[in-house]
Amino acid sequence: MNEQIGGNRYGIVSLAAPKQRRMDEPMNVADFVAFPCRNQATIPSHLLVSPTRVQLSFEELKCFEVVDRQFQPWGVTFRNCIAIRPSNPAFPPHSGTTVLMAAPKNGWLEATFPHWVRSVKAFVTSSQRLVLSAYNSDNQQLATVEISEPNLAGTDSPIPPNKQLLLEAPNIYRITFCAFDGQFTVDDLSFEF
Repeated sequence: MNEQIGGNRYGIVSLAAPKQRRMDEPMNVADFVAFPCRNQATIPSHLLVSPTRVQLSFEELKCFEVVDRQFQPWGVTFRNCIAIRPSNPAFPPHSGTTVLMAAPKNGWLEATFPHWVRSVKAFVTSSQRLVLSAYNSDNQQLATVEISEPNLAGTDSPIPPNKQLLLEAPNIYRITFCAFDGQFTVDDLSFEF
């Protein structure tokens, strides 16, 4: 039995019995779409639940806004990250119009989870080879997945833009995207507890 308990700019929240599933399965009512939160005190207490999976929506972020703690109430913080609405057609969004990009340093973006997660999924377009790595709380590398070459739209790359990257490992506390001084965009980032 599912009970919808809210739906507004904070996200659509439904309570449901948790079930084990893979990150590549479609989202369902046990999932939570998280929008940026500028003031945690304004979140209605009945919306503070523990979802099975969180998908971040970047659409309410301002273009060139530094992204760090806007999604902290939903379980993730960022470093070296800004929101953009790509004007370069080589970097199309996967959905909507707003994506994340590494800045001010090129080629590196980090997300940290205060409570471990077991999987992370994102759609990535990169101008260089890109490696997504997961680390535990002791900073030991748990898993990596990569885009072996550039996957820009409008090129002859065999890898399509917005390549889905999926990492699954127990006790993920931190992930890094590294494109070796290249440019890349991240969209529709989601993670599962």
